[in-house]
Amino acid sequence: MRVPTHYHGRMKRKPGPISDDDSRLFREAIGDTRPLDAVAAPPAAAKPAPYPRMFEADEAAVAGELLRLDFDPAALEVGEELSYLRDGYPPKLLRQLKRGQFSVQDHIDLHQMNAAAAQHSIVDFLAEARREGWRCVRIVHGKGLRSRATGPVLKALTDRLLRRRDDVIAFASARPALGGTGAVVVLLKR
Repeated sequence: MRVPTHYHGRMKRKPGPISDDDSRLFREAIGDTRPLDAVAAPPAAAKPAPYPRMFEADEAAVAGELLRLDFDPAALEVGEELSYLRDGYPPKLLRQLKRGQFSVQDHIDLHQMNAAAAQHSIVDFLAEARREGWRCVRIVHGKGLRSRATGPVLKALTDRLLRRRDDVIAFASARPALGGTGAVVVLLKR
């Protein structure tokens, strides 16, 4: 296809000087005028809150990875305590969490759920915790006593999910009165 080298369309004309007759006719047609009062500019529209697109994409990607459950059941015994502290935080936080020095603000119980339902419940629960501004929550995953040779499925799922979340500072198996090794107490970023 050949591109034209010059333009063949109509050119706009520049307006010429306005004659006295045209000016008089315009004023007669318009009539008397008065200047408008100055009006304040409307306030700028509020900017929408940022939407965490990458966070949503990360959460969606984790779902498939967690459901594969490619772990060694021998690596996580039924009575084994869970414990985790994100890099960059003082070990004192984990010790305080294990001693029960943080007040648990809410909890969720995953008993009788399959892995997919438990994972969605955990994600929804932690999203609610962030909205509510909760600092410490408890997740009851059970000890996996009825799990077959695969090991404690919900316990492993909870462990892996919490380790991958950026909003989790630390977690540890709960004190015996709060579920022991069948539950974790989770410390969240504010």
